Amino acid sequence: MMTPLPAPLPAPEPETDAGLAARAAGGDTLAFELIMRRNNRLLFRTARSILKSDAEAEDALQDTYLKAWRGLGGFRADAKLSTWLVRIVSNEALARLRPRSAQVISLEGAMDDTAHAAGLTLPDDPDRQPDRAAMRAELRRLMEARIDRLPDVFRTVFVLRAVEEWKVEEIAAALAIPEATVRTRFFRARSLLREALSCDIDVAIADAFSFDGARCDRIVCRVLASLADQPAADPS
Repeated sequence: MMTPLPAPLPAPEPETDAGLAARAAGGDTLAFELIMRRNNRLLFRTARSILKSDAEAEDALQDTYLKAWRGLGGFRADAKLSTWLVRIVSNEALARLRPRSAQVISLEGAMDDTAHAAGLTLPDDPDRQPDRAAMRAELRRLMEARIDRLPDVFRTVFVLRAVEEWKVEEIAAALAIPEATVRTRFFRARSLLREALSCDIDVAIADAFSFDGARCDRIVCRVLASLADQPAADPS
């Protein structure tokens, strides 16, 4: 008779952000590594939404973590660690924008820029064939480019709300703006993208199934080749 195997031990509960922050503040680099891995995507997207450059966003993220490491001693456990980090990375990204222009850029500044954005979205397709994967990759690239063209004050709010799915109150706390402002900017950003989608779809419909250039030449050549193989027509 076989001895029954012991029941598997329950998986340990993940350590809280507050616990990790306390350990990291004491110099525990492993705890800080966990903090970075938990927040990397969020902070990169936040920096990327401001800087519109992958390389610059990575640099800003690196400097953010260095500042966070030095400042963890002042982190209050009653606040969310992710909110604290988003505020640091957004300030770091904004600071990198300032040397480009004499105008000081602020998330609180009002902007009436109606930069036009365009993109195509298609329903999710379960088909995992390479051509479908390539199409989705291209659509993602186009959408990211269109989001990049949103006015600065709308873009970060849109990324945090639509991409990261943060709550309005969390975004307000992280960016130090009123909740009503978050809602207004998100609504405006979504409206701009929808307007752009509509315009781009109209153009795409007009160009759909085009029959010129290489395709036209190819069909003509095939038809002429087929005709050449046919017997001559009877003139009578």
